[in-house]
Amino acid sequence: MPSYLNALGILCALGNGKQAVADALLAGDTSGMQAQDGWVAGRQLIVGAVDAALPAMPAGFAAAQSRNNQLLLAAALQIEAPIREAIARYGAARIGVVLGTSTSGIHEASQSIATWQRDGQLPADYRYAQQEMSAPATFLSDWLQLGGPSYCLSTACTSSARALLSAHRLLQQGVCDAVLVGGVDSLCGLTLNGFTALEAVSSELCNPFSANRRGINIGEGAALFLMTREPMTRDGSASIALLGGGASSDAHHISAPQPEGLGAQTAMRQALSSAGLSAADIDYLNLHGTATAHNDAMESLAVAALFPAGVACSSSKPLSGHTLGAAGALEAAFCWLTLSPYNAGRLLPPHRWDAVADSPLPSLQLVKPGTRLEKSHARRLMSNSFAFGGSNLSLILGDLQ
Repeated sequence: MPSYLNALGILCALGNGKQAVADALLAGDTSGMQAQDGWVAGRQLIVGAVDAALPAMPAGFAAAQSRNNQLLLAAALQIEAPIREAIARYGAARIGVVLGTSTSGIHEASQSIATWQRDGQLPADYRYAQQEMSAPATFLSDWLQLGGPSYCLSTACTSSARALLSAHRLLQQGVCDAVLVGGVDSLCGLTLNGFTALEAVSSELCNPFSANRRGINIGEGAALFLMTREPMTRDGSASIALLGGGASSDAHHISAPQPEGLGAQTAMRQALSSAGLSAADIDYLNLHGTATAHNDAMESLAVAALFPAGVACSSSKPLSGHTLGAAGALEAAFCWLTLSPYNAGRLLPPHRWDAVADSPLPSLQLVKPGTRLEKSHARRLMSNSFAFGGSNLSLILGDLQ
C-alpha cells in the first residue's frame, strides 16, 4: 500500500519554499552553489549554502539552538497549517517524527570546543544535547508536543531516504496515523575537512558522470513531509505517494562502493518489486550522482543493467550540493516537486555537466534542459541514495491521479 506525501517544507541552495526550489531545479540553476573561504585551511570550496534568513528558535527552546534545528524549523513552518490539521484529526499521540541527519549540532559543538581550547572553559550557552544525533527529532516533537515515536537515523548519505521507508512502515503497521518525515543537514567544518581528507571534494562545481569529474560539493538543507496512509487534500498534491522502496547493504568497503553496483541494483530491484512495477514503468531516475570517480562508475553500471532500454535521469548535486544525511529526502522532494502543480511545464530536472562522457562507462540517458515528462497519468519517479559502508536505498514516488 502507498503512503501519501501530503505536504512538503523545503529549503536548500536552490531556494526557500516549494515554488522557488521547483523553479530553480527545473531550470538547472546552479547559482546557489557559491565559493566560500574558511571551511578548510588554505582552500576555497564550492558549497551549497542556504542564504535565506532562518527563524529564531521558539520561546523555551534556547537549549536546542543550532543551525541544523533552525533549518528544520524553517521547513516545518512552511507546512505548519497541515501539521496542525493532522494533530487535530489524529491526536498528538498518533503522530511520529522520523528524520535523517549526519551533522546534527556538530557545528556549534565544534565552536564550543574551540572556545574551550582557547579559554580553558566552555561557553555558557554550550549544551551537549545540541550535538546528539537525535536532537532534530527531539526538538520537532517537543515543539509540536507530539507523543508518537520520535527518532533520527544516521546511515550517512542514505539517512533520510531510510527515514522515509521507516515512516512508511510505522504507518503500514498501524503504529502511527501520520509521520513528519524527512532530513536535515547543515554545513560544518568537520564534514568539509573530513571529505577533503578523503580527497573527495572538488574545488569547482561538481561534474557528475563526466570524464572530468573531480569530486563532490557539500551542501545543506532540509526537506520535511507530512506522510499519512490516506490523502489529505492540500495544494493539489494529495495524489503524490511513496509507492515503494528498497534497501541493501553490500558492505564492500567502509567508503568505496561495490565496483559493479551490485548492491545498488539490489536496492533498485527491491524498490520496483515493493511498488509492483517493472523498470519500464519508471519515467525518471534521480541519480545519486556525486561526481566522485567510484560512485559514478558503479551507478552507471547499475543503471545500465537495470534499465537496458534506458531511462531519463539526472543528478541534482550540481544544483543543491551533496546534503549528506538530508540528501535522500531532499531528492525525493525534487521528485515530488516534479510531479506537483509547482511544475506547470511538466519539465524534468536537467543534468548539468560539461557533456564530456566517460567512455569506458555505459552511456546514460541524461536529461537535457527543456525535456518534458510527457505522460499525463501514472507517472513514476525513482530516486537513488548510496552511502559509506555499502548502504544503498532507492525510493519510488508516483502520481496516483
